[in-house]
Amino acid sequence: MIRFGLIGTNWITDRFLDAASGIDDFQLKAVYSRSEEKAKEFAQKHGAELTFTDIETMAKHEGIDAIYIASPNALHAEQAILCMQNGKHVLCEKPLASNAKEVKEMIAAAKSNGVLLMEAMKSTFIPSFMAIKDHLHKIGPVRRYTASFCQYSSRYDAYRAGEILNAFKPELSNGSLMDIGIYCLYPAITLFGKPTSIKANGLLLDSGVDGQGSILLQYDEMEAVITYSKITDSALPNEIQGEDGTILIDKISSPAKVTLLKRDGSTEDLSQPQVSNTMFYEINEFISLIKANKTESAINTFERSLAAAEIMDEARKQIGVVYPADTHS
Repeated sequence: MIRFGLIGTNWITDRFLDAASGIDDFQLKAVYSRSEEKAKEFAQKHGAELTFTDIETMAKHEGIDAIYIASPNALHAEQAILCMQNGKHVLCEKPLASNAKEVKEMIAAAKSNGVLLMEAMKSTFIPSFMAIKDHLHKIGPVRRYTASFCQYSSRYDAYRAGEILNAFKPELSNGSLMDIGIYCLYPAITLFGKPTSIKANGLLLDSGVDGQGSILLQYDEMEAVITYSKITDSALPNEIQGEDGTILIDKISSPAKVTLLKRDGSTEDLSQPQVSNTMFYEINEFISLIKANKTESAINTFERSLAAAEIMDEARKQIGVVYPADTHS
């Protein structure tokens, strides 16, 4: 049984626990919140034995094996490093950190303390995404990857009314690219590696974060075209175009329906049976790695997490998004 502590008491943590309920080796042991009232309320709701308002105290507790971090992006690195220095395995929400420098520090902490660190990018573990990887060769030389994730934020109405909530605060390392653009970016890195050049455009909001943007990743023999937004919606699917066919993907953040369209007009359904709460697969992977004494995922590798951070750093530089964390690190 792997005993988990949670940092963060928000909707994503609720989703995480719903997914984890299907895994026999998962046990919720502790909840951290800055508010004792919130910690106790959340712990009671989900059956956690311990509550903490001090992260260091939780990190040092011998009854906890692993920590799931779902705090604001700007806090990820400091919290993860503290937990790893105290021998805890860390599953950290995407993006792993505010910038590449912080990611490197987190990886160094994982290695020096002999613990597992994994970015909680769920899509790369989903069965239908695995099918994309397995069947990619069928479309011949890949020439273009297009991914779009545009989702009007439930917090943007407040922003338009003059109230800046966490989702649009640069001091928390938030914004469109970090929060949802990464869902388009990470699969590209997983499938095709690092690009040779990056061109980025974006719309800066008055708060200092990006409301939307687009990135063109150039590879030696193909390109990746990525669009993302927190201020508009899109109904577009995603696709990988090859010389011999195209793979059509319904939702890049959580692929379910995947179709191979061949040049002769025939089709092949690549979709795989999968659970509805797809966070299940990342949690299952994380626990399996701990039980196998592994300190790095072979799918969400350190190299891929670092590549994602480096690309986002460059894209933000071109767009003009600067976080306080960039000058701290």
